[in-house]
Amino acid sequence: MPTQPTFSTDLNPTRFPQRSTARLWLPKRVLFTPDALEEPFGQQIYERIVTLNLPFEILKTNRITSLRGADERETYRNAKNTLAVVKAPPGAFRLQPIPPSADWQMNLAEGCPAHCQYCYLAGSLQGPPVTRVYANLPHMLANTAAYERAGKLTTFEVSCYTDVIGIEHLTGSLAECIRYFGGRPEAQLRFVTKYDQVESLLDLPHHGRTRARISLNTEAIARRLEGGTARVEARLQALRKLALPRQQGGGGYPVGVVLAPIMPMTDWRDHYSDLLDRLAAALDFDCDLTVEFITHRFTAGSKEVLLDWYPNTSLDLDEAGRAQKRNKFGGVKYVYPTDEMKTLRSFFYDEWRKRFPEAPILYWT
Repeated sequence: MPTQPTFSTDLNPTRFPQRSTARLWLPKRVLFTPDALEEPFGQQIYERIVTLNLPFEILKTNRITSLRGADERETYRNAKNTLAVVKAPPGAFRLQPIPPSADWQMNLAEGCPAHCQYCYLAGSLQGPPVTRVYANLPHMLANTAAYERAGKLTTFEVSCYTDVIGIEHLTGSLAECIRYFGGRPEAQLRFVTKYDQVESLLDLPHHGRTRARISLNTEAIARRLEGGTARVEARLQALRKLALPRQQGGGGYPVGVVLAPIMPMTDWRDHYSDLLDRLAAALDFDCDLTVEFITHRFTAGSKEVLLDWYPNTSLDLDEAGRAQKRNKFGGVKYVYPTDEMKTLRSFFYDEWRKRFPEAPILYWT
């Protein structure tokens, strides 16, 4: 059997370094393409960047270049320190279904400021992992109306390729989305984040049509594998703020938990029980809550990219301890073996229902 990653089994929270809330990401380099600045929303982002006194450059063409370094690590650093404001290409208007998370995927950006060593974007996006935000977002939002189904709720996910809260102070893109979907009675916006800067969202007119989700994991996993993100306790408190009714100073949002990536580390039952107990303590009031359970998986391509980015990672990427799962296009993902998945699923379903009997489990994958 492959060796599992070694994590501390001490659940006493005082033993974990309690990092302060995640610092706002302030890129060292902001690039604007000429066509992005032709968009009114692109001009709004430009004003934010100027107000923050960040270094920026207006490119001569609409191509993003000069990100490559001497090796993959330098390329990674260059890209991760760069925000590019661009115009979404025509393909971004042809929305793709994304079950089970939502009906449709609509990206307000691609690329993420966090440094998660299991990053799901590795191998999914082409080129260096620069964060690209879309200046023609209002046009993209208007385009979603063509995908709504009359008489049935249609859901749109905006967090597939970015962390929307991690860049919100730079763009205002998530607020733009929340306001738009607040006026769409048969549609729902869905986002998820590992950050906790949610104050700017609390007073927005969402009208219950945005489900605000927080990604959670154990202290051991978050501390070791989720660099640059908010600590677990800060995320729990952010979820509480989002869910609390307006009259109690909260946002009054429907909320959700994305528990991911689930990993059967040493003493995993104790670790995850502790996390669920803390979640129950944070949500000690009636609220509209859902959960999504996502186990860790990877592809051969993502493994190669991740090991270039994080050569000293403690992440378990040993194919020998995994089962193969093929998609309809013949692609292979490495997932936990069937018996292990059954054990994990049984535990999480039982423990969730003990604490949150009224909160639906949306899916397990």
